[in-house]
Amino acid sequence: MNQTTVANFEKPIGCYSPSVQELIVIDDVLSAMVGIEGRYILIKTVRGKNDDISFLVDPSMDLALQELAKRIFPLCKSFLLIDQFVESRSQFQNGLVNHAFSAALRALLLDYQAMVAQLEHQFRFGRLSLQGLWFYCQPMMRSMQALSIVIQKASVNNISGSAVLNLLQSQAKAMAGDNAVRLMLEKMTQCASSAYMSILERWVYEGVIDDPYGEFFIAEDKSLQKESLTQDYEAKYWRQRYSLKDGIPSFLANIAGTILTTGKYLNVMRECGHNVQVPPSENSKLMSFGSNHQYLECIKAAYNFASSELLNLINDKYDLTGRLRSIKHYLLLDQGDFLVHFMDIARDELAKKPDEVSVEKLQSLLDLALRTTAAAADPFHEGLTCVVERSSLLRRLGTFNDLEVSQRSSTDNDLEETVSITGLETFSLSYKVHWPLSIVLSRKALAKYQLIFRFLFHCKHVDRQLCGAWQIHQGVRALNTRGTAISRSSLLCRSMLKFINSLLHYLTFEVIEPNWHVMYNRLQTANSIDEVIQHHDFFLDKCLRECLLLLPELLKKVERLKSMCLQYSAATQWLISSSIDLGDSEEPIDSVGLNKAKRKSGQVLKSTTKNVAVTDSVLKFEKEFNTELQSLGSILSNNSQAEPYLAHLAQWILGVKNEQNGL
Repeated sequence: MNQTTVANFEKPIGCYSPSVQELIVIDDVLSAMVGIEGRYILIKTVRGKNDDISFLVDPSMDLALQELAKRIFPLCKSFLLIDQFVESRSQFQNGLVNHAFSAALRALLLDYQAMVAQLEHQFRFGRLSLQGLWFYCQPMMRSMQALSIVIQKASVNNISGSAVLNLLQSQAKAMAGDNAVRLMLEKMTQCASSAYMSILERWVYEGVIDDPYGEFFIAEDKSLQKESLTQDYEAKYWRQRYSLKDGIPSFLANIAGTILTTGKYLNVMRECGHNVQVPPSENSKLMSFGSNHQYLECIKAAYNFASSELLNLINDKYDLTGRLRSIKHYLLLDQGDFLVHFMDIARDELAKKPDEVSVEKLQSLLDLALRTTAAAADPFHEGLTCVVERSSLLRRLGTFNDLEVSQRSSTDNDLEETVSITGLETFSLSYKVHWPLSIVLSRKALAKYQLIFRFLFHCKHVDRQLCGAWQIHQGVRALNTRGTAISRSSLLCRSMLKFINSLLHYLTFEVIEPNWHVMYNRLQTANSIDEVIQHHDFFLDKCLRECLLLLPELLKKVERLKSMCLQYSAATQWLISSSIDLGDSEEPIDSVGLNKAKRKSGQVLKSTTKNVAVTDSVLKFEKEFNTELQSLGSILSNNSQAEPYLAHLAQWILGVKNEQNGL
C-alpha cells in the first residue's frame, strides 16, 4: 500500500495491542456492513458500467484480524450493490417487475440491517468477538452474495419484466444444492412476479391488458380492427391483434398459448357487448406461483370457462350452425329450386360480357328468386348478394394467394384468352357476415366458398345447355335418323350429358356432402372457437382440393371439356336445322330451340343429311371430346394413388368413355 493510502488513515492501528485492534476492527466492520466507512476500513467505489467496490484496510493491522475482516467484506459489498440496485430500480421508468423486486430487496435489507443492529447491540455489551461476528454473518452471506450476482447481471443487461423473473428462476435452479439460498431466491421470484401475475390475472379473467410498461408477453396491435375480417384474406385480426412476444416467463412458457387464447376469447365477447368475467373462486387469485402449480390450474379453469362461454354465445345467440347451413344452401348449391329459377330469369343478363352485366339487376332477380322459392323460409337468405368477377375461374385461382397453384404457362394463358367469357363464367354469390361470425366466416373462407360456387354454377350452366340440346334431339326422334349425322350427334349429346352429370354427382355426393357431414359432426364436439375455425378451414381446403380446384392440370382438362360441351350445344340447332326440312303436319313436336318444329310436325330428311360439312362437324366434336375425355381419364387413373379421391371421379369418367365406346 502506498504512502498516500496510509495517510488516509488516522493513527495507525498497529500502535494498539491486538485486543484493542479487534474492538476497533469489529466497530469498523459493523459500519462497513451498512455501507459506512470506519476509521481503518475505507470503501472505494469505481463507477462505470460494472460498479466495482473495494475495501482498504490499514496495513499495520494484525494479519489475523485482517484475514477475518476480509472474509466479511463480500457481505458488505453485496449490501452496497443491492442497496444501489434498489435505489436505481425503484424509479418510475423501470417497470412493475423491477419495482416489486426492489420492494422485496428493500424488505430483505431491513432484515439484514436488523441483524447488524443486533450484532452491534451484542458488541456494545462486550459479547461479540470478530470470530463470532464472522460466524453470525455466515447464513446471510450466501443469500446476499447470490442476490448480488442476480442484480449485477440485471444491471449489466439493463433487463426488466419477464427477463428479471427468468434470471431469478435460473439462479434459483443453479443454487439447488443450497436449500436456504434456493428458497430465498424462489421467494424473491414470487415477490417480483406479483405485479406480473396481476397483469396476467386481468388478462385471463377479463381479457384486458393492463401493462403500462410493456412488460407482458402478449402484444396488442390496435391498428387491426374486427371490421377487417370481412375484407382481409389473411384474417390478420384473429391471428395478429393479440400475439405472443419474446421473453415469456419460463414458468408460463408451456401454457403461454392457452393464456393468449383465453384473453382473446374474452375480448371477442366484450366486443360483442357481452360483458363476461371468469367467476371468482377461493383459489382463483394469480398473485403468485409456486411448486404446487395452482396458478396453472387457475389458468386452465379460466380458459375452459372463456372457451365454453364464447362457443355458446356464437352457437346460441348468433346461430353459427344455421349460418353455415344457409351458406351451404346457396354457395354450395344445396338448394336447387332457387338456382333453377334464378338461371331462368337471369339468363339474358348473364349472357353479357362481365363489364356489361348490371349487378343491381342481377341482385333484384336474385331477390325475386329467393322470395318465390323455398329459400324464402330461410331466415338468413337476406345476407346473399351478387358478385360479378372480372376474370375467369382459372385466372382467379392463380391470384388467390393462399392456394397451391403453380404458375400457368404462356400456352395456358393463350387458351384462356381465346375463350370469350361472359357473366356465366364470372358470376358468383357472396354472403354478408357480421361480427363475431366473421371470425369463422372470414373473407378468406368466403373466397373459398365462392371458388367452389363458381365451379358448380358453371357446371350447372353446362348441364342446362346440354339438356336443351338433348331436347332438340328428342324433338326429331320421330324421324328415321339411323346412320345419319343426327343419330351420331344424339349419341355424342348423351355422352356429354353423362360426363357433366357424372362430374356434378362426384362434386356434390362424393365431395361436398360427405365432407360437410364430417365437419358438422366435428363442430358438435368442438371445445373452442379455434377448433371450430380449424374444422371449418379443413372442410373448405379438402373440398377445394377434391373439387380439382387445387389441381391445375386436371382443372384445365375439365374446363376444356366443358367448353366443348358449350360449343356443341350452341351448334346443335344449326346441325339439326341443316339436316331436316320442315313440312306440313298436324302433329306438333315438343322441342326446344326449333320454333318451326313446334308448329310443324311433318318432317322429311333433307338431301343434305349426308352433307359433308354437317357430318364432319359432328365427327370433329366427337373426336375432340373423346380425346380430351380419354386424356382426363388417364390422368385421373395415374394420380389416383397419390390422390385417392380421384379414383371415384375416374370411375365415373371411365364409365362415360366405356359407354361411348360400346355405342
